[in-house]
Amino acid sequence: MQSRRNKGKLLRQLRDYGIITIAMMLGVIGLNLFLLPNEITTGGIMGVASIVYWGTGIPVQNTFFALNGVLLIIALKVLGWHFCAKTIYGVVVFTVGSAILQSVIPPGLHLLADQKFMACMVGAVFLGTSIGMGLSAGGSTGGSDVIAAMIHKYRDVSLGHIILFCDLTIITSSYVVLQDWEKVLYGYVLLFVISFVVDHLVNSLRQSVQFFIISDKYQEIGEAINEIADRGCSMLNGSGFFTKKDIKVIFCIAKKSESNFIFELIDEIDPNAFVAQSAVVGVYGQGFDRVKAHRKLNLKELREKMQQNKE
Repeated sequence: MQSRRNKGKLLRQLRDYGIITIAMMLGVIGLNLFLLPNEITTGGIMGVASIVYWGTGIPVQNTFFALNGVLLIIALKVLGWHFCAKTIYGVVVFTVGSAILQSVIPPGLHLLADQKFMACMVGAVFLGTSIGMGLSAGGSTGGSDVIAAMIHKYRDVSLGHIILFCDLTIITSSYVVLQDWEKVLYGYVLLFVISFVVDHLVNSLRQSVQFFIISDKYQEIGEAINEIADRGCSMLNGSGFFTKKDIKVIFCIAKKSESNFIFELIDEIDPNAFVAQSAVVGVYGQGFDRVKAHRKLNLKELREKMQQNKE
């Protein structure tokens, strides 16, 4: 059972790194093929690197890698090695991918040169998908994504809104180099589309589901969910209304992306098990999102007010 659990964890880690790899390559395509040639500024470290590139000619990937190195040193203390390891991997993949793509792009290649708005939209979808997929797999492209993740760890604030707030100043400052407010406006549009794509993608990938499982092999199913799927579950006592028999009901909450794997475990152990699955609006606690509050309550003052009201 332990070996199957370790195998399951390994497969999930490989899946996460595979998702991050695909995400970073999408970001590389969006930035280098649609945004940089059309001088459309994005936010975060990418935006800063783009501005430096237009102003000095220093390759984007060099500035991107250096600035992210400094930011990740700070993030290590807040987010821990687990998050930063994947982010470091994402930054390296993005840097190497950008260098390779720029070396193979024919000189003078300028996609959608006469359709800047379309280039802005396509680039925004690529970058938004890249950021959203990276965050959902526990990593990011660095920059404002890391800042957003640090703030989101302690406050229930939209990831897209945090990124939007951090990046507005960077896009506005691109006017110093570009000297064109029209291009700055394209950057604002790009930023709004990216924030929308990130929120939509992250929220859809973080959906949770709950299971009610009735089976004579409840012990084996519960152990499989605990040890292999690495999810907690609870045992509820029930009674069949028609049969009058005592039954055991397994209650389990998992990520929507894990539901197929749990169904496969149940089917392997007891194909005749009765399973009810439903969507859950929000799940907080160990293994899921952390409970976040907009402000801290003073419990002592609340208790004193309750006591005064009773008197």
